Amino acid sequence: MSRLEREEDAVRAALDAARPPSVPTELCADAMRRGGRMLRRRVLARRLLWALLVAAAVAFTVWACTAHPWVEPPSETTPPLTGL
Repeated sequence: MSRLEREEDAVRAALDAARPPSVPTELCADAMRRGGRMLRRRVLARRLLWALLVAAAVAFTVWACTAHPWVEPPSETTPPLTGL
């Protein structure tokens, strides 16, 4: 008998002799409650981030429409031509 077969036999004997682990009956209900809470928090966080992104886009659009950052400011180094 090789070492691998002996180890395999030992594992099989240990699995056959051991009784299944006892699981608390309320484990499923606790897991469902915690999972639902985590899901609600993720959904709320995602909605808040989207609302923040939309508010930032609206604020940038309003600022860009009022400030006109793409227009070059008038030059103040030369006086305007008058009386030609």
